[in-house]
Amino acid sequence: MSARSFLLLLGCTTALADSAFAQSVTPSVTSSQAAAATAETQTDDEATAARASFGHADDQHGTTTTESSRTGEDDITVNAHLERARAALQPSTGATTYNFSRQAIETNPGGDNAGLNTLLLQAPGVAQDSYGQIHIRGDHNEVQFRLDGVALPEGMSVFGQTLMTRFAHSMSLTTGALPSEYGFLQAGVIDINTKNGYSDAGGDVSIYGGARDYFFPSAQFGGHHGKWDWFATGDFVHNRVGIENTTPSFNAIHDLTNQYHFLGHARYTVDENTRISLTAGVSNAEYQLPNNPGQQRQFANPSFANSDLSQKLYGNGDSSSLTEHQKEITDFGILSLQKDMGKLSFQTSAVLRYSSLRYSPDPLGDLVYNGIAQRAARSVFSTGTQSDATWQAAKDHTVRFGYQIYVERNVSKSDSTVYPQTGEDADGNAVYSDNPLTIHDGTGRTGWMYGLYAQDEWRPLKNLTINYGLRFDGVDEYTHAKQVSPRLNIVYKPWHGGTFHAGYSRYFTPPPFELVGGTSLNKFANTSAAPGTFLNSNVKAERDHYFDAGFSQTILPGWHASFDAYVKLAKNMIDEGQFGSPVILSAFNYRRGQVHGYEFATDYTRGAFSVYGNFSWSRAIGKDITTAQWNFDPDDLAYTSKHWIHLDHDQRWTASAGASYSFFHRTGHPLRLSATMVYGSGLRADGATPNGDSVPQYATFNLSLVQSFKDLFQVPFLKRTQLRLDVTNLFDRTYLLRDGSGIGVGAPQYGLRRTILTGIDQRF
Repeated sequence: MSARSFLLLLGCTTALADSAFAQSVTPSVTSSQAAAATAETQTDDEATAARASFGHADDQHGTTTTESSRTGEDDITVNAHLERARAALQPSTGATTYNFSRQAIETNPGGDNAGLNTLLLQAPGVAQDSYGQIHIRGDHNEVQFRLDGVALPEGMSVFGQTLMTRFAHSMSLTTGALPSEYGFLQAGVIDINTKNGYSDAGGDVSIYGGARDYFFPSAQFGGHHGKWDWFATGDFVHNRVGIENTTPSFNAIHDLTNQYHFLGHARYTVDENTRISLTAGVSNAEYQLPNNPGQQRQFANPSFANSDLSQKLYGNGDSSSLTEHQKEITDFGILSLQKDMGKLSFQTSAVLRYSSLRYSPDPLGDLVYNGIAQRAARSVFSTGTQSDATWQAAKDHTVRFGYQIYVERNVSKSDSTVYPQTGEDADGNAVYSDNPLTIHDGTGRTGWMYGLYAQDEWRPLKNLTINYGLRFDGVDEYTHAKQVSPRLNIVYKPWHGGTFHAGYSRYFTPPPFELVGGTSLNKFANTSAAPGTFLNSNVKAERDHYFDAGFSQTILPGWHASFDAYVKLAKNMIDEGQFGSPVILSAFNYRRGQVHGYEFATDYTRGAFSVYGNFSWSRAIGKDITTAQWNFDPDDLAYTSKHWIHLDHDQRWTASAGASYSFFHRTGHPLRLSATMVYGSGLRADGATPNGDSVPQYATFNLSLVQSFKDLFQVPFLKRTQLRLDVTNLFDRTYLLRDGSGIGVGAPQYGLRRTILTGIDQRF
C-alpha cells in the first residue's frame, strides 16, 4: 500500500489530498462537516482498496489471505476511525489552513533533512528572520506548536528547532480568525501529525551532508503488532553553519554546531473506540557564536564605550577570536487518552516540557568590548493538561468544549563580570576602575495559566456554516490578568468550488514566561553595565481584536486560487528582542499596536507536474514602549512614546513559489526535480528614526534532484533506495537578514551562501 493510501486511510485528508506539493500549501477553508464528509468518502474508498489488497492472493509469491492479514486490516480500519474522531475535535472552521502532505514534505528541497522553517516559508504570510525564526502575519512570535492536536508549552530554544521535519507524517499551518479552541499563541497554529507504526511502517536510514562539514545521519523505524503500534526516529547534526554568518563571507568564523534530536511514539488501541498514546522527544544543541571582526561593541553601554578605560582596552582582545558558546536543551512528553462514544468523543492529555539555555561568554573579549562578560542561564519547566470534546447535539449543531491548564517554573541565573565606576572626570564622563568585579544574580518564579472554551458549529443551510463561541483565559505569572473572548466565524459556499469566509476573534496572549526573567538592576548601578534607565515594568498580557475575510475558488480542475485580508488591533502588543551578548530574547510591550495585510495564493497540478506561487503584503507598527524599559536607549523610549514605528520584524512584501516534476513516475526508478523560491523586501533597520529603514530586498532559489530505485541492491530485506542532491541559494546571492541595527536587534546576520548537499536514503 502506498504512503498516499495510508494518508487517506488515516483520515488526514483535506479537499486537496490528491494534490502534489503545490496544492499542499493551498488554503482549505471549509466547514468541518464538509471536510469530514470528504475525508470519510475518500477513506471508505481507500479502505475498500486496502481490504482488497490485503485479501487478494499474491500471484507472484503464491500467498493467500490469512487470519493475521484480516487482523491487520481491522487494526487499520480502527485507527482510521480514531484518527477521524481526533481530527473532528479541533476543526479550523472559518480560519485559513495550509496543509503539507507527506508528498509535499518530501518534495521540498532537503526533504526530511530540511528545517521546519524552510517548509513553512512556502506558505503565504510567513517571513524569514535570523536564527531560523519565522514571523506569521506580522507577529514576532505567537506561534503555537501542536503534536497530534496537543499543544506544547513554550520553550527556550533560540537558534535551533526542537521539532524536526522528519517527525512529521504531515502537518498544517492554521492562521486567521481562529475558533475558540485555539488560545494563548494565535498568530499561527502548526499542528504536526507525527509518524506512526501504520502510515510509516518499516525502517529507514540515511546519511546526508556536504559543504561546510555538514554531516547529518538519521534513522527511523516504525511498526505495529496486535493492538500496539510504535515509531521512533533520531538524528545527529554537525556543521559550521549553526547560526547565520555575521559577515558576507562564504564561511563564518567560529560557527560550529553539534545537535541531536529524538522522537518516540507508541500507541495502544484498547478497543475500536479507545486509544492511549505516548509521545516523547529530546533536543540537545550546542553552538559557537560566529564572530564579527571589528564589530563586537553593539551591546556596550554608551558611558563605558566613550570612557578612557574603554579606549585604552579596545583592541586588546581580537574580536575575530572570541569564544562565545550557547547550549540549548529541550525534553517533552505527552500522554493522551482518546475515547469515541458515538455522539460524544474526547481526547485528554497530560503534557510536560523542560527547556534550558546556557550562554558562556568570552571572559576577556566580552568584557573589553561590551563592558560586561555575563555567564547566563535560564530554564523553564512546564506541566499541564489539555482536554477537548465534541458533542453532536443535533443534526445541525456540533458543540465543542475543553480546557488547557499549565503550571510553570522559571529560573534565571547570571554571573556578570563588570568594571566598577569610580567617579567622573572634569567633563562629567564616567571613570571606571580596570579591576573588574563579579555580580551574582538569580531569580525564580512559579506561575500558571489556564483557558476554557465552548463553541457551537451551526449549519442553518447546506452551504452555510456559522461557528460561534466564547473563551476564558487567565495568567498568574509575572503578570496577573484574565479575559473573556468572543469568537465568530462564517463559511459560505455561494457556488461550486467557491468558498467565502469571514471571522472576528478576540485574543488574549500571556507574555512568554520563559522570556520574562527578573533582573536586579540596582546591582549594576555605577558599573560599566549600568542601563540607561532603571525603569523595568512587568511585561503585560496582549489583548487583540482580530478581523479576517477571504475567498478561495477552484478555477479549473487542478487549479486553485485564494485571497485573504486581515486586521489586528492590539493593546499591550508583545514584541521580543535581543538586548545583550547572551543571545536570549526578552519580551516587552508596545502600549498600542496595529497589524494589517493581505495574501494571495494560487497553484496548479496536473499529473506528475505541480506549480504554486503566493505573495503577501503586511504592515506592523507599534507605539509607546511601556515595559522592560531598561533594555532600551532613553532616546528611543522618548521617540516611541509619541510616534508610531515599524516593528523590527515588519517586512512589507513576502513571496514564495515552487514547482516539481517527476520523470519516469510510472516506473520503479522515478526521478524528481523540484525548486523553490523565497522573496523578502527586507526586515527593518534603523534610519533617521528607530526601525525607520529596511535591509535590501532579496530572492533566493533552491533546487533538488532525487533519484529513487525500487530494488537497487537486489537484497530481499532492502526496499527503496534514494539518492538526492540539494542546492540551497542556487545563484549564491549575498543578502542580509539583519544589519545589526533596529530595536532589539543584535549582530548582523547574512543569509546562507550557496550550499551543495548530497545524501543516500535506504528503506528496509
